[in-house]
Amino acid sequence: MKTTATSHGQARIAQPKREAVTVLSALSPLRDAVFRALWVATVASNLGSWMQDVGESWLMVSLTASPILIALVETAGSLPTVLLALPAGALADVFDRRRLLLITQMWMLVAAAVMGAATLAGFMTPWLLLLLTFTLGLGSAINSPAWQAIVPELVPASELPSALALSGVGFNVARAVGPALGGLLVAAAGSGCVFLLNALSFVGIIVVIYRWNRTPQKSTMPPEHIPGAMRAGVRYVRNAPELQAILIRSGVFIICASALWALLPLQTRLALGLGSLGYGLLLGCIGAGAIAGAGLLPSVRLKFSNDLLVIFASVLFAAMTIVLAHAHVAWYSALAMLLVGIAWITSMSCFNTAVQTVAPAWVRGRVLSDLLSLLPVGVSA
Repeated sequence: MKTTATSHGQARIAQPKREAVTVLSALSPLRDAVFRALWVATVASNLGSWMQDVGESWLMVSLTASPILIALVETAGSLPTVLLALPAGALADVFDRRRLLLITQMWMLVAAAVMGAATLAGFMTPWLLLLLTFTLGLGSAINSPAWQAIVPELVPASELPSALALSGVGFNVARAVGPALGGLLVAAAGSGCVFLLNALSFVGIIVVIYRWNRTPQKSTMPPEHIPGAMRAGVRYVRNAPELQAILIRSGVFIICASALWALLPLQTRLALGLGSLGYGLLLGCIGAGAIAGAGLLPSVRLKFSNDLLVIFASVLFAAMTIVLAHAHVAWYSALAMLLVGIAWITSMSCFNTAVQTVAPAWVRGRVLSDLLSLLPVGVSA
């Protein structure tokens, strides 16, 4: 898949030739033992992360009624990704990705454990919660480009779309279950216990990555240092109009969509009158919709171009955001969230696959960091 230019000069995400499309089993990447182990461990870790997201948002709602501070929870988690987009991508391309992933996973384990201990000890304040959320986001910001960039190392090129789709499905399985489970645990035991469970969820990934015998990646490029790698990444994107088109289109979509993630806790509590369990169930509806959308995507891609899919997803997401803003009945909101999940997975799957396909291996981490820097915290590409 690549981005081309139309006769009017407008870039678009091109559809592969129909005769070259091979329908592969959606589960075929799971035949690889390393990919399978990482996929299972990632589902468990994402489950903890979605529980963490519910715990953070609901703890802030309990600590303060300020809409600004509540919305800042999302900002604190996603700001590190924006600030570290270039250095994180350069780190993923310059340093051994296996070692980098081990360091970031351990960093996030410690950050979540400290957050849990502070909450259980009764020391948590709104500003301390924002600080620890920012600290956890630092680990996620550096981890994400390296994590995305290793996928092509684990599966054959022909199975890359299926592997990326499976990664999205695994994330959204966790999104469907984790928020509801997190809401139950917050109601039963408090946010502190949820934070500690999230800390434990990183252990599985650490073990799998530690045991992974990564094949050294040979490169014909000269050795790079971080500042030079950052400059090279900027030059590459600046001179690659196909990547610019993908990043601009995904940026417009994600920035507009981020309002929903930031204000959903406030809408849940004030407009719908729901508690932490209701908030978790609404997030779970987004995950359930994403799973349904991922199941439909392989067949839909054979009939419609990626441009049409992105346009459809954008219109659907916008319409459901308007519905959510005016809904005062829980099941209306739940239905809207299901359709939001379908729209999100459709658009992000198109953008992510395009980036993974177009970007060469030597700069893939830096390009992916540009895409990931646009995402709200807790949201997967």
